[in-house]
Amino acid sequence: MTSKWLFAFESADKTDKGLLGGKGANLASMTQLGLPVPAGFTITTEACNFYSDHGSFPDGLIQDIHEAAEALEAKAGRKFGGASDPLLFSVRSGARFSMPGMMDTILNIGLNDETCEGLALKTGNPRFAKDSYRRLIQTFGNVALDIGLKNFETEFFKVRGSREDYELSAQELDGVIETYKRVFREKAGMDFPQDVYDQLRIATEAVFKSWMNNRAKTYRRQEGIPDNLGTAVNVQSMVFGNKGDTSGTGVCFSRNPSTGEKGVYGEFLINAQGEDVVAGIRTPQHIDELTAVMPDVGKQLFEIIANLEKHFRDMQDIEFTVEEGKLYILQTRNGKRTGPAAVNIAVDLVDEGLISSTEAVMHVSPEHIEQLLHPQIDMAQVTAEPLDSKGLPASPGAAVGRIVLDSDEAEKLFRESEGKARLMLVREETAPDDIDGMVVSQGIITARGGMTSHAAVVARGMGTPCIASCPSLILHEEERRVSIGGQDFNEGDWITIDGGTGCIYEGELPLKAAEFGGKVARLLGWADEERRLKVRTNADTPQDARHAVEFGAEGIGLTRTEHMFFEAERLPHVQSMILSNTEEERREHLEKIFDFQKQDFIGIFEAMDGKPVTIRLLDPPLHEFLPHDAEDIDKMIKAVFGEITAEHREEIVNRIHGMRESNPMLGFRGCRLGLIHPEINEMQVRAIISAAIEVQRQGKVALPEIMVPLIGHVKELQLVEQTLRRVASQTMEDYGEQIKYMFGTMIEIPRAAVTADEVAASAEFFSFGTNDLTQMGMGVSRDDAQKFLGKYVEMKIYPADPFNSLDQGGIGKLVSIACELGRKARPGIKLGICGEHGGDPSSIHFFDSVGLDYVSCSPFRVPVARLAAAQASISARKSSGAAGA
Repeated sequence: MTSKWLFAFESADKTDKGLLGGKGANLASMTQLGLPVPAGFTITTEACNFYSDHGSFPDGLIQDIHEAAEALEAKAGRKFGGASDPLLFSVRSGARFSMPGMMDTILNIGLNDETCEGLALKTGNPRFAKDSYRRLIQTFGNVALDIGLKNFETEFFKVRGSREDYELSAQELDGVIETYKRVFREKAGMDFPQDVYDQLRIATEAVFKSWMNNRAKTYRRQEGIPDNLGTAVNVQSMVFGNKGDTSGTGVCFSRNPSTGEKGVYGEFLINAQGEDVVAGIRTPQHIDELTAVMPDVGKQLFEIIANLEKHFRDMQDIEFTVEEGKLYILQTRNGKRTGPAAVNIAVDLVDEGLISSTEAVMHVSPEHIEQLLHPQIDMAQVTAEPLDSKGLPASPGAAVGRIVLDSDEAEKLFRESEGKARLMLVREETAPDDIDGMVVSQGIITARGGMTSHAAVVARGMGTPCIASCPSLILHEEERRVSIGGQDFNEGDWITIDGGTGCIYEGELPLKAAEFGGKVARLLGWADEERRLKVRTNADTPQDARHAVEFGAEGIGLTRTEHMFFEAERLPHVQSMILSNTEEERREHLEKIFDFQKQDFIGIFEAMDGKPVTIRLLDPPLHEFLPHDAEDIDKMIKAVFGEITAEHREEIVNRIHGMRESNPMLGFRGCRLGLIHPEINEMQVRAIISAAIEVQRQGKVALPEIMVPLIGHVKELQLVEQTLRRVASQTMEDYGEQIKYMFGTMIEIPRAAVTADEVAASAEFFSFGTNDLTQMGMGVSRDDAQKFLGKYVEMKIYPADPFNSLDQGGIGKLVSIACELGRKARPGIKLGICGEHGGDPSSIHFFDSVGLDYVSCSPFRVPVARLAAAQASISARKSSGAAGA
């Protein structure tokens, strides 16, 4: 049946993931393909959003649910709430984007005192019926009424002891059920509901509410998923994997989610329900063993997996249940995977003819590429043997951190350290509530659980190194210590993990940057064919420039010349220049700095041979090069001036203190330095042009772009331009050789953005300095804002930290205005961005949309930007095609 709020699997529009959620859409698709999917229906995301807005179900939904349940009764030949042969339901969340473990699931809806006895009689298996009932009371109490899981588990373990849960007898489970009902009554203030439609209604509400639980919100922030999408609810006829040795449950992938290797990869448990595998409560068997235990089921499952991958044209994550020898597919979705796996799978799917190279570019996220840049253990410097090498390599990459034993403590330590703490979360197994601790940890280790456990799946999705099911790990939580490989460690001790091998080491091991080529190079080559935006790098040294070229940079969008001033052998000359009393003295000291600067520029031009290099003239306030406390001032005075009189020292100290500024960001810096002390800019321009000519004489190509920072008024730029053009011409005349160069400015003051037509009359290029443009445009200090910006994001004032992802609705408008005005005044003006946002995928999509020519980012984010720029171009073409259709 269908209604406004609800669709049966067989009649739903399988293409509408926005309405049905990913799980619901895929259940509809599999049902319509004729696969063995338990019958069910999907309550839409729109119903969830209505519930979130109004605190109640929309009119008609309750009646729709009753009618849909009756339709399922007719198909099954059993009655929901029936005393003799009851039909039971599972109630699962299903958002548009996969959020493994973040929202809630309740199984066995429809069991009560009467139907439990009926199920026991019908199946002839009282232990199975009572085990299912105790699971329902526990999960329902925990999920729907927030009765802590430990309240149930404590009582359960009193009965279970050291046995596995399936070893308890029906009589023992009777006692557990009565105890659970007592706990339920005491904690919830009500009896466990015996009306099965009450159970279904409350369970549906619980799933709706779970969309806004803390762990779901944390996960969405981490993954960049909007809060306003809502979740669908999938109500499905129950099938049971806990009916004995001919039943079971499992999770598998059509390819290895860690490496991308082709072949079915997963795990299963005999005599268990679905949550047992995901929760990591028992360590499962490898999926390959299924064909030995249940040959026909194994063969059928492997055929279905192959067909699902071909149908969805991507690696699939599949949950299945076997009930007394009959296979059921409970869900399929595009599987979470690591960065290396994502690249390998995308390229392999192209080679297998399943997708195009354009589709492959869209299959891999920028975050996947970022994971490939994760460091590895530098084994050339390591002699120590691992403490344990037998854990499951659940998510690759190396991580170093201090042991922390619970997520709340990890989150607290990270917050108190202002994001600097390096932590290693060590747990028996992780649960969805651990998400806050997982997000802030460098790595994760669990004692239990398999490759499809919560820890493994979530860590892979986040790109966090993880080792699961470490055999020698023993936790002593009350004593706040652990044992690994027979060696004791206290909370706070350092360890190192390799999530690609499963090895754990004592202490802080040295790491090295990852290297990549092969399939990554092929994928990024396809990305380069798709993208319009050029990708440059921010580099201040020849070494940085060479690294960036290796990663595919097409030029330098920002060289910060002040970084060259801070080197130890140069700083005394810079400080002498700053503290000079006359222009002649300043020029004398600048001449000593000139040679250093020229050699730096030569190295950068050589590294970027034939690629443009944008060089920003000196930007920060001069006082930043000077010490401020008495001891450091004395050290500087001795290094710069030698032995001096007390009067001279006092004069220097007074001058240093006099240079301090109340608000240096808006103070004596940028183009203002060049206007008041033009000799500084003159030296830098002479060094740039000299270096370019000397590189040109070597047979290489230097393409300098000289950029003036912090322009607010066009007259500032005009006055600086007069001086710089003169110096550039004179330098070329002295060499007797010409060099091509460009002259432009950084747009980082709002006034410059809104008068960009005037500025463009002098500037041949704009480079948007979105760090300062964001600070000035929003009136928010980047250095101080972390005290409140996190809360602002939680309060939905901003969708993300505006210093990480561009505020497109505000600062983005300034960028757009400046682009439009600049092009009107100077058609063909070169437009780029060199702020931190140049490496952020969401911001890159925006910069592509307003027609920038390039983005510039740190060397190690160049591959990320290349892929993001390609995806922006592909998306733009799709939108244009849709608009024109």
